[in-house]
Amino acid sequence: MADDPGRPRRRHHHPAGLRRADRARRPALRPRLGGLDGHRAVDVGRAGPLLPPDVPTGGRAVSVTAPNRTAGQPSSIRRLRRLPLHAGAALTVLVCLFPVYWMAATAFKPSRDIQSATPQFVPHTWTLEHFRTAVHTAGFARFWCNSLLVTGGAVLLSLVVALGAAFAVARMRWRGRRQFVLAVFVAQMAPWESLIIPIYIIARDTDMLDRLLTLTLVYFMVTLPFTTIVLRGFIATIPPELEEAARVDGCTRFGAFRRIALPLLAPGLMATSLFGFITAWNEFAYANFLIIKSQDNRTLPVWLSSFK
Repeated sequence: MADDPGRPRRRHHHPAGLRRADRARRPALRPRLGGLDGHRAVDVGRAGPLLPPDVPTGGRAVSVTAPNRTAGQPSSIRRLRRLPLHAGAALTVLVCLFPVYWMAATAFKPSRDIQSATPQFVPHTWTLEHFRTAVHTAGFARFWCNSLLVTGGAVLLSLVVALGAAFAVARMRWRGRRQFVLAVFVAQMAPWESLIIPIYIIARDTDMLDRLLTLTLVYFMVTLPFTTIVLRGFIATIPPELEEAARVDGCTRFGAFRRIALPLLAPGLMATSLFGFITAWNEFAYANFLIIKSQDNRTLPVWLSSFK
């Protein structure tokens, strides 16, 4: 054997003294990592032994699976063990759904059944008289339009502002980003009722009482933190490489966001707009405190509270 030309210097001066193996060493078998020369997995895709080719299997797959601890237990015992979990889940569902059912059932009961001393869980008589009376009362259309105008304006404003804020938080890196997110979470956790008196004083001093614009701005303030938090999560799930590819093709940052990210945000926009709409539509406290003299600017929940 000649010297290796790739060595830095000659270490073996006498080739006859070199030791070499009689045959090439065979690599060790590595289960599930390749190296299956001369062996085969009996059942591909399942946990099983590796058998040499000379071991017959009788024409069917042989596999070894891990022992199942619950295999020897009767099905009745397994069902009994899960019974407390199922009972707790059913009780939770009933507790959450009962107020909704009671509200819907009461809406279709006659007045005598509602005012009865003995409550009826299942109405014996169903009626639509309450809905007909409310809809045909003078002023219903005006108050319904007021609620729709205030709610729609607040939801639209919150979506526009929160979309920009969520994009800046999820895609950009700037100083104070974490503090901004923390402030948004604190604003979301703060109770709305604690701000009634300060907002009333501000509206009184700026001559903004009895105006629908004041309610719109208040509802916008209330729904903005939640909308920002939810949209931030949706934007974070969109791979930024999609927008980068669009920018390579010639789109601007805004164009890439409008053409690529905005269509993918449709579920998030729908969820946040629905939450904001329900929150602003059902709000009662601010509408009752900020609309005092001008009764024509009342919203539908305030009008329904005085409806008889």
